[in-house]
Amino acid sequence: MSTDRIEKRVVLRAPRSRVWRAISDAKEFGTWFRIKLDGPFAEGKTVRGSHGQFKVEIVVERIEPERYFSYRWHPYPNDPKVDYSTEPMTLVEFALEDAEGGGGTVLTIVESGFDRIPLARRAEAFRMNDGGWAGQIKNLAAYVA
Repeated sequence: MSTDRIEKRVVLRAPRSRVWRAISDAKEFGTWFRIKLDGPFAEGKTVRGSHGQFKVEIVVERIEPERYFSYRWHPYPNDPKVDYSTEPMTLVEFALEDAEGGGGTVLTIVESGFDRIPLARRAEAFRMNDGGWAGQIKNLAAYVA
C-alpha cells in the first residue's frame, strides 16, 4: 500500500460543466467542502480559509477548464497553535472525464506528497485525509446532484 498518495475515483451524476464549477469556483468549493475561503481560485494565487478553528492555505497550481484543477496545501492542520508553513505541502489534483455512455462525470482526486511530511505526523495526516476525501466526495456528489 502506498503511503505517499491517496487516490479516489467516483462517477458523479452531473454534467462535467457542473462538476467543474463545483471544484474550480472557490465559493462553490467552499460550500460543499465546508470551508470559508477569502477569494477566487487563480493559477499561482494563494487562497486562505478556515473551517472552525483550523486555518487552511491553498496555493493554486494549474487550471485546465473542465479537465484538471490542482493545488498545494498543508494536509490535516490539526493543531491551531502550530505553524505548518515550514512543512512541505501535498499536491491535490482533480481530473474530470465524461463517464461512459454520457451518464455523468468521472472525477479522480489524487493527493500526493505525504512521504515528505514530517514523520511525527505523516501517518495521522495520511489517515485523516484519506477518510476526509471519502467524506468530501459524498458532500460533492450531493452538492452537484
